[in-house]
Amino acid sequence: MPTILFLCVRNSARSQIAEGLARAMAPQGYHFLSAGSDPGTVNPLAVQALAEQQIDISTQRAKGLASIRLDAVDTIVTLCAEEICPVVPGQVRRLHWPLPDPKELASFRAVRDELRRRLPALWDQFER
Repeated sequence: MPTILFLCVRNSARSQIAEGLARAMAPQGYHFLSAGSDPGTVNPLAVQALAEQQIDISTQRAKGLASIRLDAVDTIVTLCAEEICPVVPGQVRRLHWPLPDPKELASFRAVRDELRRRLPALWDQFER
């Protein structure tokens, strides 16, 4: 089962949205995680932006990299834009999708919509 990790600094918005969307959108057989280098708490606006599309991430929690089995990860997608992205050593496929850290609901929606557009490329890579 391919495992994909969404990574940013706080694991409070972009990576949480990506994890929730990916779980809702992907075909069966994928495992999605998210983490941050300096985890905070999940932003309520991230929960709201996905709830608008009937995706519930209210039980997701911010996690640090130490809680992730990195040797089981096939792909890491970093989502940092204006901050310094965490670096994870090792042999793993890496993608960088720089998205601005959302501040108000409209920007959370914009991040959600952009991730919805980009995510299918992740599972398409494994089906070729």
